[in-house]
Amino acid sequence: MPLPAKAFQLWLHSVAPTASTADICRISGIKRTTLAQQLVRGKVSESTLVSISRALKRSPLDDLASFDSFAGLAEQPQLPTPAELVSQIATMDLLRAVISRSSPAYGGFGDHGSALTPPLSAAPHATSVRNWVDAIDDGELRHRVSAATGVAPQNYSAQLTANRLAPELAVATSRAAGVGFTGGLVATGLLTEAEAGWTPAAKQAALDALSDGELTALAGERLQSLGRTLRRQEQEHEQTKKIWENLG
Repeated sequence: MPLPAKAFQLWLHSVAPTASTADICRISGIKRTTLAQQLVRGKVSESTLVSISRALKRSPLDDLASFDSFAGLAEQPQLPTPAELVSQIATMDLLRAVISRSSPAYGGFGDHGSALTPPLSAAPHATSVRNWVDAIDDGELRHRVSAATGVAPQNYSAQLTANRLAPELAVATSRAAGVGFTGGLVATGLLTEAEAGWTPAAKQAALDALSDGELTALAGERLQSLGRTLRRQEQEHEQTKKIWENLG
């Protein structure tokens, strides 16, 4: 759930006691009307806090952890698993890795050749949320998250299909899967990899650890998923086009 406005205001006063609302909005890039509306509703979004924390050169992870709904977030940080790291590698980067490994310059498959591939794109990517959940799902994860949060499985799945996940659900998913809390917050784009404490070379190391077969199979699965998404979009476009044609 979003952060309670009163708790947010107490936090803001503690970290920037002399700054006015106008000052905070100016340095963080948040519209004054947006912040005012959130305060009036009594609920401030996590992204608002993160933007302000970044602007003040603070740790968004630590600041989130200071609120009850994210308690324990920064305590005993647990590094992401290799599967989580790989899930945050964009499909195009996986394809580049396949091409690099199969390049004649490396004698075909068998040599990773990561030195010739461009740096990996930063998370999140187009399917980062769904990929992250799939990477930590043991088959019962969605049911455990639903039981713990009260969110219906179909609503949870709908968020994954749209490649989004509310921050509190991301943390609840991490708890239910028994993994570190930062994976979901990176996958949703709330925190950067650096803010979550991931080392710069972590994703590349996880990618290099994949065998040629594992990499090729994963890239193939991603392509199939992308193909289904594109076909669905094309069908929806054609249906919309026909509707407009029938309307004259």
